[in-house]
Amino acid sequence: MRTGYFYSLVFALLTSTSIAVTAAPAVKQDAANPPAVMDVSVKDQSGKINLNAADAVTLQRELSGVGEAKAKAIVAYREDNGPFASIEELLEVKGIGKAILDKNRDKLEVN
Repeated sequence: MRTGYFYSLVFALLTSTSIAVTAAPAVKQDAANPPAVMDVSVKDQSGKINLNAADAVTLQRELSGVGEAKAKAIVAYREDNGPFASIEELLEVKGIGKAILDKNRDKLEVN
């Protein structure tokens, strides 16, 4: 009789643990808010965004007039043509004009 009682307790413990793990909400990383650690590699001490290191999410978040499509175009241009030699080379990216470059010139740098 003692073994039956023991097995019942073990079964109840395992069942409650299984239910608790299954019912617990999963923690998801929000893609729109990447960890602050990523910003350290993209921004230098002056607070400017390195055009050759920034990802699409950072470009979209930090630059005026740059949405998701333009940010992805900047990253795609960099991947196809290599690192930017100057900030003015940003004008070669489809969708980036002089007005957008002028609005963001003081936020950008090329390393």
